[in-house]
Amino acid sequence: MRQRRNADPESPGPAGPVPDGPSLPPIPLIGFTRRRAAFILAAVIVLWIVAIFARQVGEASAAVARADAMRSQNAALQGEVATLQQERVLVQSKAFIQQQARAYGLGARNEHAFALAPNAPPLPADAPGSASVRLGVHQPTAHSPLESWLELLFGPAPG
Repeated sequence: MRQRRNADPESPGPAGPVPDGPSLPPIPLIGFTRRRAAFILAAVIVLWIVAIFARQVGEASAAVARADAMRSQNAALQGEVATLQQERVLVQSKAFIQQQARAYGLGARNEHAFALAPNAPPLPADAPGSASVRLGVHQPTAHSPLESWLELLFGPAPG
């Protein structure tokens, strides 16, 4: 506490101790004590730490998911590389080069170059060389559905 001083140090005046702050005792809020304040502060700190750990767990699981995605992408790329290497071997083979050369008319002397017109119609089913007119192919006769079932169940009809 400080003493009140007048301009004249020898005058007695209304001297007496003057408090530095309010002289009232601390007024606790209803139900708000130091113990509860400490408990609330501790709870806030615990929640903050839990939130930090939860964020780190989320980041770790996201990193694991990214690593799994990268592994599957690497496996797909390895398959694609293997396929491309096989295709490179095929493209560099002599048979493929000769076939592609024929497209430019660079075949053997006894080969006759030909090409189909882009708007050529498809071949009919009974065209020469088609599977339907090959030698030794038995042409099925038209049967009714009942005859087909009976032949399937009991075998071909005699005669």
